[in-house]
Amino acid sequence: MSIQSKAVLGSRKRKGTFPPASLVQLLSPEQWEDFIEECCRVQMGPRTKYAYVQRIGSSGDAGRDVEARYSAGLVENGWDLYQAKKYQSAVGESTFFPELAKFFHHLSIGTYPIPRNYFICAPRNTTPSLHDLIAKPDELRKRFTEWWRTTKAKTVYPANEASLKVALEFDFGRIHEFPVKDLIDLHARDANAHAELFGVVAERGENPSTPAHPTTNEQRYIEEILRAYSEQAGAPLSLVAAMGSPTYSEHLSGCRTEFYCAEGLKRFSRDIYPGQFEALLTEVHGGVRRTLASPRFGTGMERMDAVLDQASRLQVSGNPLADRLYPADLPGTCHHLVNEEKIKWVK
Repeated sequence: MSIQSKAVLGSRKRKGTFPPASLVQLLSPEQWEDFIEECCRVQMGPRTKYAYVQRIGSSGDAGRDVEARYSAGLVENGWDLYQAKKYQSAVGESTFFPELAKFFHHLSIGTYPIPRNYFICAPRNTTPSLHDLIAKPDELRKRFTEWWRTTKAKTVYPANEASLKVALEFDFGRIHEFPVKDLIDLHARDANAHAELFGVVAERGENPSTPAHPTTNEQRYIEEILRAYSEQAGAPLSLVAAMGSPTYSEHLSGCRTEFYCAEGLKRFSRDIYPGQFEALLTEVHGGVRRTLASPRFGTGMERMDAVLDQASRLQVSGNPLADRLYPADLPGTCHHLVNEEKIKWVK
């Protein structure tokens, strides 16, 4: 589920205004937990890291904001614990050690098994001193257990024999800081969620090149164009003749370029905005329908050029693909509509 954070980001949610590393500072603690969950979910699937991801963060989360399992079951060494800490400053020992005390308490009473990794996720990362401690697991264990033994009145989970035993036997090398930059890079793998949260739209990339000769994928719209040419010429015109004709070859080449430009948009949409290219086709069809049906056009050639010109002037700002349109895209969608037999040039 995408994070609905527009109310937090307000007018700042504009492409290129602020980098994501700045925008995450504006998230609420609950939205930060949602963000961490989304970072885990992009690693979920048969060919990725996790089989199960669940945000648990609440007053009864037992010290695990997000639980990410490597398999269906919650078993020892078979899951990762993500602790999402949203503060105005970096996480240091004074805020992290009480969380560790809670963690070891719940390990000792069997709330959950030992995780493979314990990740600290904070938008301002950790303090330099905690950062250095995490790199030295034995020193981290020593500092934490000393703190725990001497601060019984300052933590909800004081050290007792059972929980202290778990802490002393625990491999503190399992504790890692997850830098915010790496979290943002991970989140960007889900381009749709990333664009929704940060307004950062993935680059579209290059369009497919136009083959020298039409493919089977072009058959229907090419046939309709040839019908329009033949009507105007007053005699049947083959594809070979049209491609070699000084009258029609450039026009046909332009139509094919438009088709493949829209094909590039279709492929971009399939990966980034599933279903939105089809929504765009519907919108374009509605926008050119009156022109297409106008009785003032006597030939298919006149109708085709009028509709393609009309399509190029349409405003489609409501579609999320609008920010990645090239000039030939909208006329190209008309050729795709012909391919789907929703448009005909010759009546």
